[in-house]
Amino acid sequence: MSELITYKGAVYPWHCDHMGHMNVMWYVGKFDEATWHLFGDLGITPQFLRENNRGMAAVEQHIAYKRELMAGDIVTVTSKIIEIREKVVIFQHEMKNAHTGEVSATTKLTGVFMDSVARRAIAFPEEIVSRIRARIAAG
Repeated sequence: MSELITYKGAVYPWHCDHMGHMNVMWYVGKFDEATWHLFGDLGITPQFLRENNRGMAAVEQHIAYKRELMAGDIVTVTSKIIEIREKVVIFQHEMKNAHTGEVSATTKLTGVFMDSVARRAIAFPEEIVSRIRARIAAG
């Protein structure tokens, strides 16, 4: 799947810590917002999840911090799927300073599709798997 812009936003002063740069909790938050935009684009919408008693659970996340972001910086996040398996999707986000183009942080996540009532992992529906595989194949 080619990269998709999944988040645009600003760094506000309250996002910054005593070091003067955006605190790690806000990187995670902005990446999380990007995740839900990515999922929605794949058909894993809140409506789909509610109507089918389904959910997504993050089971692993690795973040690399590359460049500081400061109050006033505008950021964009691009996302792409790396791999789809029966019950698992692996994807990545890249956060950039929109003005400089510098990569500020990257993250790689592993998510599991689940039955939200039984609270266990289940196979993705075939239509979602097909959509994801087509996007991976497209580059």
